[in-house]
Amino acid sequence: MRILMIRHGDPDYARDTLTEKGHREAALLAETAQDLKMGDCYQSPLGRAQATAAYCLEKLGKEAKTLDWLQEFPAKVDINDSKELQGAYTDTKTDGERFGMRIAWDMLPSYWTEHPEYLNQEKWRQSEVARRSDLVSVYESVTAGMDRLLEQYGYAREGCHYRVMRENTETITFFCHFGITCVLLSHLWNVSPFLLWHTLALAPTSVCEVVTEERQKGIASFRALRLGDISHLYAGKEEPSFSARFCENYGNKEQRH
Repeated sequence: MRILMIRHGDPDYARDTLTEKGHREAALLAETAQDLKMGDCYQSPLGRAQATAAYCLEKLGKEAKTLDWLQEFPAKVDINDSKELQGAYTDTKTDGERFGMRIAWDMLPSYWTEHPEYLNQEKWRQSEVARRSDLVSVYESVTAGMDRLLEQYGYAREGCHYRVMRENTETITFFCHFGITCVLLSHLWNVSPFLLWHTLALAPTSVCEVVTEERQKGIASFRALRLGDISHLYAGKEEPSFSARFCENYGNKEQRH
């Protein structure tokens, strides 16, 4: 079995759609849609993912089913009563007295690199962020959604691998987001999602491809054939978007800090 995870194009977050550049990126992606052999398509309920999917779906004459759990990973953390976390999320907005909620995984590297629990397969669930957020419950809801879908294709989660109930060579494609892709990959690979959130940068319209590997009869695991592929952008001479990245050098004020 094969899974494609495709991030949306360059985003206009304020209006939950694509920028002009994002539309160009999505159009270039669609030029490769036939070669990608996308199979059954699923999309996030958010506008930027659906706008991206629309180009490929039109090219293929397909429709995509919308799955709520494919929306950008929505877990938020409350740092108000934790001095430790206030140091980890130093740019959090306040209303003068209280800090606003923060995306749970978007912490400074000086924090997570000194707290190894965030990189541990199980210990991240007992971390300070997990205690002060809905991180674990949202993660489990998302991964349960994917497992229910994979079972429909013949692969049932069993411990840290998948039991093969029915072998197949089908492809399913997810049009979704950076954060949720990291969650799905972390579940397939049995690693902490923080490891992927903080070590991968998947550019807009990038393609990740994972396939089953069945070295033992009836037991499957997933391996990556490509991560963050943007060859369609290079072929179309479209510069990759900087979205999902932070400044390469701190002194570069033109890049996102």
